[in-house]
Amino acid sequence: MELTAEIAAYRAGTGDPGRLVGEFRRAVLLVPLADDSAGGLMSAVSGGIRWLYAFTDEEAFARFVEARGEAAREWPYLAILGARLVDAVVPEVDGPAGIAVNVADEGGSMLFPPVAGIVPDGCAVDLRAVGDGEAA
Repeated sequence: MELTAEIAAYRAGTGDPGRLVGEFRRAVLLVPLADDSAGGLMSAVSGGIRWLYAFTDEEAFARFVEARGEAAREWPYLAILGARLVDAVVPEVDGPAGIAVNVADEGGSMLFPPVAGIVPDGCAVDLRAVGDGEAA
């Protein structure tokens, strides 16, 4: 099953969290580049978490652009595996970071928060080192 189908199943209450995360990790996602001079990835901060925007396909990305009222300009993006996004990019973000997939799709969006099982343990906000590295 592809990521959008897993998201729909999960939102309907019939999905499996493990399958959802697995499809997310295998999916090639489109991540818009920030339009500032820093040259990073487009994101927003909410609740103390930096959410990187990612889209499952060009149509979902286009809905986001339309919702922002910015369809007239060019939108450069990076195509990246979900696994690479969480395993290599999230650890480079200053502070907790998660992935917001298809944010303009009211019934098809999904947040992948910075928790164990989604991001590397060292970036997971629900884990903290205790003694010999056990989770609290």
